[in-house]
Amino acid sequence: MSFIIYDLEFNQDVSSLQNFDRKRSPYPFEIIQIGAIKLDMEFNTVGTFNRYVKPTFYTRINPFVTELTGITTDQLLTEEPFPEIYKAYTTFINESDSIFCTWGMSDITELFRNVEGHQLSHRFLPKRVINLQPYVSKHFNLPLKNLLRLQHAVELLHIPITDAFHNARHDAFYTAEIFKKVYNSSIQPKPYDPSHRTIRPKRHVSVIDVDKLLQQFEKMYARKITEEEQAMIKLAYKMGRTNQFLKDV
Repeated sequence: MSFIIYDLEFNQDVSSLQNFDRKRSPYPFEIIQIGAIKLDMEFNTVGTFNRYVKPTFYTRINPFVTELTGITTDQLLTEEPFPEIYKAYTTFINESDSIFCTWGMSDITELFRNVEGHQLSHRFLPKRVINLQPYVSKHFNLPLKNLLRLQHAVELLHIPITDAFHNARHDAFYTAEIFKKVYNSSIQPKPYDPSHRTIRPKRHVSVIDVDKLLQQFEKMYARKITEEEQAMIKLAYKMGRTNQFLKDV
């Protein structure tokens, strides 16, 4: 058994979406890089993984993604597609009883979604995961809702910054170093069920009763409100809801 600390880089370019069943997910986050560090139970590095992925769902890399990660469309055209990279990744993991360790839950969610999107089996993937992010907040006695960015955590823990962030290999390395520094017996893996979808309760939404609002104005002024005045009242209400006219007193 081992810890698989991994990170992903994604692409999403809606205008170039192709080869995807939109009924399942209209705008998938397609994996374009997988970086991972394998640690044994004594936290020794026993393997590393770094592969770029040729896009299948999008024909180009979003310019924002390129600016953030440095990954370009041309760079990925010579890489292998996800099914081949996934096969290599599961071979690297080797043991399905290993434990995934990630910075936040998005990487574990999107990994399984990409596997399903390519109609592959996820039975070779670990089903236990440690989301390190909230444990780091706890380490610094911060509220659990105050989740730190990876770079901020690296800086607070005085981990040397040797490579740029927003690269899956580099971020996996930093996550592994954080894991080594903050690990304690309270950090336990939790089961991950890719088929589980959290059902959020419907939010109660209140809307203004426009008719009653206008009736109130007519009552205040003891006359019928014109259509132009009605439009101005509605617009004033909507503008007030934006809070852009608030000022300190």
